[in-house]
Amino acid sequence: MGERLTSRISTRKEPKQSRSNELVSAILTAAVQVLTAEGAQRFTTARVAERAGVSIGSLYQYFPNKASILFRLQSDEWRRSTEMLRGVLESAKPPKDRLRHLVHEFVRSECEEASVRMALADAAPLYRDAPEARALRAEADRIFDSFILELLPNLSESARDIVGDLISTTLTTVGKEYSQGLRAQKEIDAYAGAMADMLCAYVDALEPY
Repeated sequence: MGERLTSRISTRKEPKQSRSNELVSAILTAAVQVLTAEGAQRFTTARVAERAGVSIGSLYQYFPNKASILFRLQSDEWRRSTEMLRGVLESAKPPKDRLRHLVHEFVRSECEEASVRMALADAAPLYRDAPEARALRAEADRIFDSFILELLPNLSESARDIVGDLISTTLTTVGKEYSQGLRAQKEIDAYAGAMADMLCAYVDALEPY
């Protein structure tokens, strides 16, 4: 990736004034533009600073290296995804209705943010094993595991682990593949509906056991 991975991927400090917030926002906007245009391999702090119209020194006030910028983009995406999971899976709707809702929301978000997600996936080796990254993923895992328990309370823990892994793997793998092409909203809804039917049929087959 060009730069050696350092142990620091968190921001140096959080902006507290409106001017600082605007600076960080400009850097992150520029980072998305550089990432989607150049890809993770050519992503550098210098390119981001140039695109944002700020000095490299100003950028380094908040981000110590390119890994910290990429992790900020990824962590923001993870937080949005976690809040989506929370809103869908912790609602008062029946569990299978929540599963259907999750499939639709997941496929829609994959298609809307495909270019950034794919570029961030290429950059993942810079931060995926860091403690900060594991902590962010843990909350989403907790929400999902609690939902699977509610969805299939009569299954053994080992069987629920398989179900959860199969559903999450299906969503991420199929969603990633499907989102690589341009899709109309009607097409996305139909595809998500078919995937939801498939997963709900799988759950129905497990319920008697």
